Amino acid sequence: MSRIRSISSMLAAVALVLPAIAVPARAMAQTPVESSAETQFQIDLKVPEDALKPFLPAGFTSFVATQGPAKDCNLRVVFIDRVTINSPDGKPLGKGSNQLVYLVAPAKDAAGNSVQLVVGGITEDPANAPGPFGNYLLATTHEMRRTTTAGASGPILDTQDWNFTAKSGEHLELHVKYERGNANLRKGADVKFYSAKEPATYQIFHQEMILDILRNTTTNPPDHVKEFSLKMGGGSFGKLVSNTTPVLSWDNVLWANRTISNP
Repeated sequence: MSRIRSISSMLAAVALVLPAIAVPARAMAQTPVESSAETQFQIDLKVPEDALKPFLPAGFTSFVATQGPAKDCNLRVVFIDRVTINSPDGKPLGKGSNQLVYLVAPAKDAAGNSVQLVVGGITEDPANAPGPFGNYLLATTHEMRRTTTAGASGPILDTQDWNFTAKSGEHLELHVKYERGNANLRKGADVKFYSAKEPATYQIFHQEMILDILRNTTTNPPDHVKEFSLKMGGGSFGKLVSNTTPVLSWDNVLWANRTISNP
């Protein structure tokens, strides 16, 4: 069985997969603005701290895990297919779907709270640029392909190809082929996602997901990655990431249910 899908729409905000310390829901007044069903592919990176620092607004500092699957990660590249996007009343919102990629840095705010800092992204929907965090670029090239192959015997193999390029030269391109593993359910938690451009702006993401860590340089699970290439850089991204940036984790989110709220 195979499925090939080409990109041609999108909407606001996005998700992020892994560690961030949850903020208790009762501590925040929240106004839900949308919900989405998504698939995601996340790459954890270790970029030079000197390169990351200019992207951190005043009062924010990089927060890097010292152990566990997120060890040494200070930047994530997350490719997202928002399969459905719905308003709080359940109706489709905007185009009703979207594909994008964004860069997120685990950080601490001025009060010492663990947050996720959105430092940039590329979206294929003009209505979503610059988006809720003020720093999404509109894609001039955007493509997504996913295929699944299953037979009478042997493992199920998935292939994903993503390609985003902005007019100003920022480029993020992923090719990965992998064997499906045994994925884990990660239950929802409230996490603040801040804008690196407008640090007073944030949204609250609440999401559940099925996560399959395909390869990790710290925890060393069974390596299910068969093929992999990642091309990145150009424009403002060229100051932060390059094709030689070390990759630490390859994380496949088979599905995620996410609710986005404003404070």
